[in-house]
Amino acid sequence: MRNFKIYLVVFVCLFGSKMRAQESFEGKAKDIASRIETIVKEEKNELKVEVEAVNEQLAQGKITNEEADEKKKALAEARAKTIEEKVAKLEEELHVLVQDKVDGKIKVVDTSKTITIHFSKDYFSHHDKCSNGEKRTTSQFVFALGANNLVTDRQVANSDFKYWKSHFYEWGLTYNTRILKEDNLLHFKYGMSLMYNNLRATDDRYFVKNGAQTDLVTSSVHLDESRFRNVYIMVPLHLEFDFTKKEIRDDANYFRTHKSMRVGLGGYAGFRVKSKQILCYDDAVGNDVEQKTEGNYNVNDFNYGLSTYVGYKATSIYLKYDLQPLFENNAVDQNNISLGLRFDFN
Repeated sequence: MRNFKIYLVVFVCLFGSKMRAQESFEGKAKDIASRIETIVKEEKNELKVEVEAVNEQLAQGKITNEEADEKKKALAEARAKTIEEKVAKLEEELHVLVQDKVDGKIKVVDTSKTITIHFSKDYFSHHDKCSNGEKRTTSQFVFALGANNLVTDRQVANSDFKYWKSHFYEWGLTYNTRILKEDNLLHFKYGMSLMYNNLRATDDRYFVKNGAQTDLVTSSVHLDESRFRNVYIMVPLHLEFDFTKKEIRDDANYFRTHKSMRVGLGGYAGFRVKSKQILCYDDAVGNDVEQKTEGNYNVNDFNYGLSTYVGYKATSIYLKYDLQPLFENNAVDQNNISLGLRFDFN
């Protein structure tokens, strides 16, 4: 949208002598400036009402985001054109006033002053964004990765799995809804994620299904790779505390997210998609062998747990713990635990 600028500059000089006049040049100039400000304010308020009506239609699903943007743009252009037309009349009035001053028809009775008025169409095209900031519900692409292991007898120490080579990955889509209309602190974060939990056993060991039990046994050959992977579809739910401060512009609150410290508390629930074990080793004649075996391995099909994250802007430290044991009927419960980095891209 093209910009337009209206500058009204009135420069009044006092030459010393006191003149008599019912209405001074400066007074008339101030009156014109005041009327221009009133026009801008009234049109701006009308635009607010119209934009809110469009937002209401969008919230009710009557129009799409693209249609809403087009309507707002058209409304902004119409209001800017109205201002331009109304101010043009006042410009002409000012021109006559200045000409009368030059012709000596209006006398000066006050000290030197300069009055400047400046506004732009850009204000109106971006008004909805400035007064509201982000939408109350935003979406994020989430990616997380880090170390993964099992808690056995309430501890991770002396684990049967490698600490730095047992990894987890998570990616998905979340929605973030501001709970309070006029406060940015509390948010409800929800979505869907695909989680990969990998365990790499130590000392050439691997999992074997033995009836209802799943045992970790030692291989008869050296294993270059022993990886046990479980894949889940999860629904994460968090109460998020976002400490991004709101801004106040034109007496309206302006909200943004993921611009400061954030803390999330919550959990997740979902189901297992598949379990796979990957073994790599050299056979008797020196050939490289990669063995992939899919099965349920007595892993619980349903899973749920607790999770939390603390971070700044898009990056957080992320901790999650499965309340459901990994295996259904093993004599000793083992629960998955993960610690790593989480990225929420707005």
